[in-house]
Amino acid sequence: MPRYKYSGRDLKGKKSGIITAASKREAVLQLKQKGIRVLEMNEIPETLWTKEITFGNPVKLQDFVIYLRQFSTLIKAGVPIVEATSILAQQTESKALKKALIAIEQDLREGNPLSEAAAKHKKIFSSMFVNMVKAGEAGGNMDDTLERLAVHFEKQHFTKQKVVSALAYPITVGLIAIVVVIFLLVKVVPTFVQMFKDFGGELPAITKFVLNSSEFMQKFWWLFILFFIACFIGIGMIRKNKNTKYYLDYFLLRIPIYGKMLQKAALARMTRTLSSLFASSVPILQAITIVENIVENEVIARVLRQSRESLEQGKSLTEPMRKHWAFPPLVSQMIVIGEESGSLDAMLAKVADFYEREVETTTDRLKSLIEPLMIVFLASIVGTIVTSIMVPMFEIYQHVG
Repeated sequence: MPRYKYSGRDLKGKKSGIITAASKREAVLQLKQKGIRVLEMNEIPETLWTKEITFGNPVKLQDFVIYLRQFSTLIKAGVPIVEATSILAQQTESKALKKALIAIEQDLREGNPLSEAAAKHKKIFSSMFVNMVKAGEAGGNMDDTLERLAVHFEKQHFTKQKVVSALAYPITVGLIAIVVVIFLLVKVVPTFVQMFKDFGGELPAITKFVLNSSEFMQKFWWLFILFFIACFIGIGMIRKNKNTKYYLDYFLLRIPIYGKMLQKAALARMTRTLSSLFASSVPILQAITIVENIVENEVIARVLRQSRESLEQGKSLTEPMRKHWAFPPLVSQMIVIGEESGSLDAMLAKVADFYEREVETTTDRLKSLIEPLMIVFLASIVGTIVTSIMVPMFEIYQHVG
């Protein structure tokens, strides 16, 4: 958040200092509430140490959904957009959203439309939001547009949470397994090494493997840290490039069991977004371009790009979809029905509802199946290490006996 150096005057005399606020206007208001009349104020330039660093969208989807719901309610109640924005800027718990809303309020008071003001904050307000608001401003139905946006993002948030919950359990158990294995190899197994050396007999193959793994782990533990850091950086770089991201998304969609779930989630997001845009009277070519950029799956995005090009050439929207494995026949068939009946937004909404229910059912089923499998997986790893230690110990006791 910006910092401002000010000089002013209160009842006791001159005052000066530094204040942190989302905008210059808010800084002046804060000082006014403290009884300080500002004479001069200048923004302090950001440095590497004071600059806020964010990755992706700085506003949580849940906070954004709450903002849209409240905004829609205020507009329906007859509160002017400027006043509604001011109220929400004071109420939101998200610092990034608060900062953006204060700046938007200032733009609105200067006579700029909401769509233009929001477009200045691309990390928070997507092109979909901006275009739907622009359509709402032109049609004079801003309350309906905001309601539609709120429903859209609520459903998107619900679907995303379902996918995350399905992926969280195996990832968590996998990390626990890695930590347990490292602990056993580094702290527990070495305590038995000398005992086995004194025994002098031939150790079982599994025991030799575990002992060698323990020795390697103690000497080269830093390689594992470098490996995970390299994986983290590598995946980040892959996702930034559209060509490499395509192959990553292709691989993820082809993974057994989980791939189908990710495919359904991507299709639900695509059809829900297109439905919301069409319902707000956003032109079809512009709507498809917007969805290309926010669908978050390059495989789906490429097909949409081909569909847009097909439309531009006077051909069918669904032709590229019918030819691609990632699009089940249901999607293209419902789009054709929607085009013929003039209710494309309603047909796409039905498809989105279907795939959102499919994602919910699939994730619930996956969690019930994965839980016992992961417990068996973790028990097998720990059991293998314990067995490798216990087998030669039994032989030692028998030898001593």
